[in-house]
Amino acid sequence: FLPSLPENKILVAQRPLLIVANKTATLVCNYTYNGTGKEFRASLHKGTDSAVEVCFISWNTTKTSSNSNKGFNCQGIHDKDKVIFSLWNMSADQTDIYFCKIEAMYPPPYVYNEKSNGTVIHVKETPIRTQEPQSAISYWVMVAVTGLLAFYSTLITAVFINYWKKMKKNSYHQSNYMNMTPRHPPHQKNKGYPSYAPTRDYTAYRS
Repeated sequence: FLPSLPENKILVAQRPLLIVANKTATLVCNYTYNGTGKEFRASLHKGTDSAVEVCFISWNTTKTSSNSNKGFNCQGIHDKDKVIFSLWNMSADQTDIYFCKIEAMYPPPYVYNEKSNGTVIHVKETPIRTQEPQSAISYWVMVAVTGLLAFYSTLITAVFINYWKKMKKNSYHQSNYMNMTPRHPPHQKNKGYPSYAPTRDYTAYRS
């Protein structure tokens, strides 16, 4: 609330606190002025002693200009009986108290507002996003793939060993097969040998 003022006086009102969570702040400086000034300048100052001018805007009946301090991203807009300062890409170390200053530059007399109570702009720290969740996911994916490969490797090895044992067993039976059918010497038929017994060939044992 701004009370009525005597001529050529300026009074400024600001909200006491702004919480900034997304690095962007909008500070509104409401003011009253009942003088005859036609050229004005409004500026935003940082710190209890207002030592740092953050940005400013100047205007008259036909032209408006604005400028920002190198260390800030700030722009001022004049709208009737208020000046709106927009700040962006703010950092936590810019948390401080900010004051609006309104000046009637021309014609004389030059006047400006008495120092207001100011606005505390509290810029919250932006949490740092770590890669731990992604690293954890990558780790478990790698473990799963490794386990799957190990399982298939073991399965294939077991199948191969089983197949090899079967082949070895069959080879063993074939190599150890013996024809147990009795044989009889040549020209000695009907001497106790069955008629189906093949004739033994003794010539195979001659040296």
